[in-house]
Amino acid sequence: MIEAPHAREAQQVAQALGVAPEVGLSPPEAAARLRQYGANRLPEPPRRGPWLRFALQFHNPLIYVLLASGAVTLALGDRVDTAVILGVVLINAVIGAVQEGKAERALDAVRALLSNRASVLRDGRRAELDAAELVPGDVVLLESGARVPADLRLLQAKNLRIDESALTGESVAVEKEGTAEPETAPVAERRGMAFAGTVVRLGQARGVVVATGRATEVGRIGALVSETPTLQTPLTRRLDRFARQITWAILAVGLLAFGFGVLVRQMPMFEVFLAVVGLAVAAIPEGLPAIVTIVLAIGTRRLARQRALVRKLPAVETLGSVTVICTDKTGTLTRNEMTAVRVMLADCDLAVEGSGYAPEGGFRCDAQAVDPRRNDALQALALCALLCNDAQLQKSADGQWQLAGDPTEGALLTLACKSGLDAAQLRARYPRLDAIPFESEWRYMATLHRDEQAPGNPFILLKGAPEEVLALCTQEVDGTPLQRQRWHEAIARAAQAGQRVLALARCEAPPGSLKAGGQLHPADITARFTLLGMTGMIDPPRPEALEAVAQCQRAGMRVKMITGDHAATAAAIGAQIGLQAAAPLAGARIDQLDDAALRRALQGTDVIARASPEHKLRLIAALQGEGEIVAMTGDGVNDAPALRAADIGVAMGSKGTDAAREAADLVLTDDNFATIARAVREGRVVFDNIKKSMLFILPTNIGEAGVILFALFAGLALPVSASQILWVNMVTAVTLSLALAFEPAETGIMQRPPRPPAEPLVTRAMLARIVFVSVLMGLTTFGVFEWELARGQTLEAARTAAVNMLAFGEAAYLFHVRSYTASALHRTLLHGNPVALGVAVLLVLLQLAFTYAPPMQSLLGSVALDAASWGMILGLSLAIFIVIEVEKAVWRRLGRHRM
Repeated sequence: MIEAPHAREAQQVAQALGVAPEVGLSPPEAAARLRQYGANRLPEPPRRGPWLRFALQFHNPLIYVLLASGAVTLALGDRVDTAVILGVVLINAVIGAVQEGKAERALDAVRALLSNRASVLRDGRRAELDAAELVPGDVVLLESGARVPADLRLLQAKNLRIDESALTGESVAVEKEGTAEPETAPVAERRGMAFAGTVVRLGQARGVVVATGRATEVGRIGALVSETPTLQTPLTRRLDRFARQITWAILAVGLLAFGFGVLVRQMPMFEVFLAVVGLAVAAIPEGLPAIVTIVLAIGTRRLARQRALVRKLPAVETLGSVTVICTDKTGTLTRNEMTAVRVMLADCDLAVEGSGYAPEGGFRCDAQAVDPRRNDALQALALCALLCNDAQLQKSADGQWQLAGDPTEGALLTLACKSGLDAAQLRARYPRLDAIPFESEWRYMATLHRDEQAPGNPFILLKGAPEEVLALCTQEVDGTPLQRQRWHEAIARAAQAGQRVLALARCEAPPGSLKAGGQLHPADITARFTLLGMTGMIDPPRPEALEAVAQCQRAGMRVKMITGDHAATAAAIGAQIGLQAAAPLAGARIDQLDDAALRRALQGTDVIARASPEHKLRLIAALQGEGEIVAMTGDGVNDAPALRAADIGVAMGSKGTDAAREAADLVLTDDNFATIARAVREGRVVFDNIKKSMLFILPTNIGEAGVILFALFAGLALPVSASQILWVNMVTAVTLSLALAFEPAETGIMQRPPRPPAEPLVTRAMLARIVFVSVLMGLTTFGVFEWELARGQTLEAARTAAVNMLAFGEAAYLFHVRSYTASALHRTLLHGNPVALGVAVLLVLLQLAFTYAPPMQSLLGSVALDAASWGMILGLSLAIFIVIEVEKAVWRRLGRHRM
């Protein structure tokens, strides 16, 4: 291996590696180096086996609570409820183990990027080898379409362009030369290097291997992926904290009740123990994990319909807690299709409408429409763009325009078609006689044509870098001398807008003016051209991305664009989509900042350019250090570590790499930022529905526990038995709680800010609602129980009435908990969530079976009730509904709209 090969001349690198570039290594030397450096592949990381992964899924406080409640129900002989609880635990464990196994494939996907085969020189002869056999010092031959098998220092490069987007995020193929760069040059600007895992789009090259396996840039990123810890989601953190709190609370209250009953009330120990068991069964929210899983699963299904695939279930809720979205540019905010957006002519600048490769759109000059067929200057430039071009556009069966060739040439070809030119007809009229392909040495492409209608007048068309083309031009289209200063100002304006500028020119080529028998050679390209004009091209923003970014900002989220592109290009796109882009933060600047300064710098800009994988990790850490919940989008290998480090990683499914997809929590099948905004909305719905499920389950459980606790402290008979409590918990979990998983979004859900990351799962307002409803449930249940006893009913009848009071009171509360503080007396009361009405009817049927079915009577100790009992139960249920409606009105008057 050799340090900083990009900063040394190619021959020096070859000499340091002890290899002759024309000969390559000898087989014995290559074998010795293979033993020294190892195979050209990434090492397998240590992994936990499937059984250990499965066992660790049970290491969770909420699972402990579930297992404890299962043990209690088993001790009480309720095998059905025990089976349900254990089934939920096992399903959660299986899902977690499977998802963890998929996450470990991230490094496998990075490893797969290393090419399988490589063309090398060994003892002066070309050989095809398994890429794993490459060693430092091997001379590798590259050609168009090949994947670079290792990190190479280029010895020779001819017309070489390499797609490094998977590694650096650069949106266009990078021109490569054999030149040395400063040692501090970022990866994206090392023009003398070819990196493992990138793809040759054009040209040929020869390079010497300077790094293999884990020493390559892609290997270094793979190490970052394996070393980056997977963060807990906000939901799992909150549920863990809540589970611990409720576990200790139940234990403390149970011990207190047991001590009071035995020591103060002098009650029989076994009787007190049964009461405490009933108290624990009532208080443990055994249905909560199942409901959380169901809510997340339903959210996952909804997201899939919106082209977002969830790989890790808790990630659905994390979306709703996001405060900052860090997004890449190319293909996510932009179309990943170069488009000519400006035509600079001698007399005016034209704005070009339309985007992508579809030849649809017009031209405007100072907001006035321009007919391209009547603009001779535009027609001349468009003809050059059409003929001095190797790309092709084809319309697919589904009506989409697809490019075959270089994206820049595709943009020029689309421009020509928008100008009204018929490509087939004009190529037939002006056949190409010869061409000089684009070379980084001269930075232009030239083609020689003849006019079939005037065969004696061949002409040369030229396109390329504006500085090179201007140097070869002498006049304007109208024959006047070239106004170089004006054109340089036009170039500066386009560059300031983040546009890539190409100049187009033409000159006549009488037969005697060509140097070698009618063929075109670089010596023929002299300063005699007429400048036709210039084009400004850019990868345009997706139209839907503009609204999506604005929607996220209205929802209180900051959007930050992190890209490998040049700062000017990134700032231009950022400004177009509404980001704070006046002072973009470049990767080189990030290297100079400490963590505190980086946090301050991020407050002043939303655009980060020339960012490496390490930069992205630092940016995410800086934002998380400020307490932000960060979503990170990406599609390349270089994005994988950041996707794993973010609170939620979002990968592109269409054009993204396997490495990015495997490291992510969410995969977008349409690579569209607008889908992220929709996913955030769905995440907020999921979190709301989880909170509403807790708002429903906890007051009812606490109300049940309160009834038992009060009876124990008062020395009275228990209003409900432990088995009856299990019945109520089971039927309400199967019916009423499930309805909240299908609750639609509340009004204005994307107009409110994200929940503060430090906000507890149970807020003060939520606790107040829980206490209020718990007291209501306890009072009405105990009231019905005592009323039945007072009018001479048996203990069994009183308990049957109390159980029905609990169930019907919860049904009344269900229609309130569907919204936080909004009135339930709304037209959506019955049809806003059809599932809620359906499960309420189901609950009624189950309670009638509990009350009147003989098997249920013998199993649970229930008896038939008379009309007076039902009248009292239904009247108190209506009272619960009205009282909570008044409580909600108080919250609204206080300005509270969520809990």
